[in-house]
Amino acid sequence: MLDRIIPNILRRFKRPVATVPVSDGALLPTHPRRPCPLSMPDLPPIIAADPTAAAAHQWLAPIPWHALPPLSDRPRPGPRPAPRAPFLAAFLLKLDLQLPSMGHLRRYLLRHPALVWTLGFPLRPDPAAPLGFDVAASVPSRRQFARVLRTLPTPMLDFLRMALVRRIRDALPPDHHATFADTIAGDTKHILAWVKENNPNRFAPDRAKKQVQPPGDPDCRLGVKRRSNQQPTPTTDGQSPTQSKAEAYWGYASGIVVTRTPFGSIVLAEHTQPINAGDMTYFDPLMAQVEQTLGRRPRNGVWDAAFDSQRVYTYFHTAGGMAAVPVRKPNQPRQFSPDGVPLCAAGLAMPQQFTYAMNTNGPPQERARHRCPLLYPTATGEPCPTNDKHFATGGCVTTIGTQVGATLRWTIDRGSAAYKALYRERALVEQINSQAYALGIEWPKLRRQSAVTAWTSLIYVVINLRVVHRQQGTHDPIHD
Repeated sequence: MLDRIIPNILRRFKRPVATVPVSDGALLPTHPRRPCPLSMPDLPPIIAADPTAAAAHQWLAPIPWHALPPLSDRPRPGPRPAPRAPFLAAFLLKLDLQLPSMGHLRRYLLRHPALVWTLGFPLRPDPAAPLGFDVAASVPSRRQFARVLRTLPTPMLDFLRMALVRRIRDALPPDHHATFADTIAGDTKHILAWVKENNPNRFAPDRAKKQVQPPGDPDCRLGVKRRSNQQPTPTTDGQSPTQSKAEAYWGYASGIVVTRTPFGSIVLAEHTQPINAGDMTYFDPLMAQVEQTLGRRPRNGVWDAAFDSQRVYTYFHTAGGMAAVPVRKPNQPRQFSPDGVPLCAAGLAMPQQFTYAMNTNGPPQERARHRCPLLYPTATGEPCPTNDKHFATGGCVTTIGTQVGATLRWTIDRGSAAYKALYRERALVEQINSQAYALGIEWPKLRRQSAVTAWTSLIYVVINLRVVHRQQGTHDPIHD
């Protein structure tokens, strides 16, 4: 019996590469495990004659598909999963063509058999077909597209974004490499979950109760949008302006870091979380990705008032630059002595009493308590020069972080020309958010955080890929 079983097993692992003759006499490989055609410099003549396949191959060419990280967590033993490069390429095409659903993507591929061969999907040979394979049997189903999107490994998505950023940097003049992305801008963008609780026309009595999780998406969380991070500035007549009304919704938020290039803004890093996560929880993961991509720290950073934290100011100060961040609570500014000790209202340096670690949105931050110098550590018997009302009950007390960023937060001259010029770079984030909005980032018809995270990453890859083509002068060959 073994003499019959063993040859059958060996044939499964040593299948010859199938080829099908085409009209011009060439041979078109259709083996399911053939090399990825996306890595080929040139397509076979029968495939290159199709304008859709040729345009897609040209559009996806800047991505180094041959270096795509492999699947490292596939089940063993078990069937080998389908390669992920064809799915990634198909998702990028879906975004660029703005196909509304996975069903539309599948129907689009069925209408373009040469594109199916170009993307590298495993093919079902059919000698009777024009290109030698059964198109309907080779194109994944709508459910398989959705399943692969939910399980895309993060290293693959990071590789696509980082590879395009480095390609853009390497195409710049050599004297620009050292200062590439020295100034960055960051922000977060809300993403609405695909649940009925976000539809104002649907009856959902518990839409604003965070304890009642929407059954449509168990990973989304309740958050708030359109709420200003800064206090309103009074108008000329002394009246407070009308603030935008806060709106509660279920969903996620995507944090991004962008920079300027001669051909448009590009995304250096992105991080997606449920919307109830604090803004400062994005800072460390984003900057870790930026450092991994650049191999160093950027010198200058622009953020909105939600990132008004000593950790942000310290990060860019130690990098040799500065952070342009509005003060979240612009109350009476603090004053400091030349050695960085806070001053009281009377201009006296307040000695430190003790330090403690405060848990915030991120790593714990060390803070220090400072007391009135006339009463601590020992009472001097002198009266308070300003006759402060707290003097009789122990004197003034103030708490401030011990990092250099805590002092910089109050001592940066936000009215200077240098600060204003740097803060104008915040427009880079708005440009990226506008492009992402056009690609459908705000209302993805997806469920579960893994799918939303992967789709958001692919949106930023498309934005970077368009910049590469502008840099090469090819624009968008798919739409051209």
